[in-house]
Amino acid sequence: MTFNWFVTAVALIVAVVAWSRARRTARRLEQLTQLYWELRFQHGELRVQVERLTGSGPRAPSAPDVAAAPGESFVPLASLKR
Repeated sequence: MTFNWFVTAVALIVAVVAWSRARRTARRLEQLTQLYWELRFQHGELRVQVERLTGSGPRAPSAPDVAAAPGESFVPLASLKR
């Protein structure tokens, strides 16, 4: 009978430790996710600032380039069945 209580107590302690580690890991994951998105945002802002300062930003395509590029068109599925 004592052995059963000992196993139960050990299992309870292991469960509490695992639960606390899972909470700590979830909190750390949340922090890392927030830092990741903040860094992505800052990287985008800095890239735009550098492009403005150097004048080497992405250029808009000129009119002949747009006319030469093949366009996408909508094809309804009903027409494909026929």
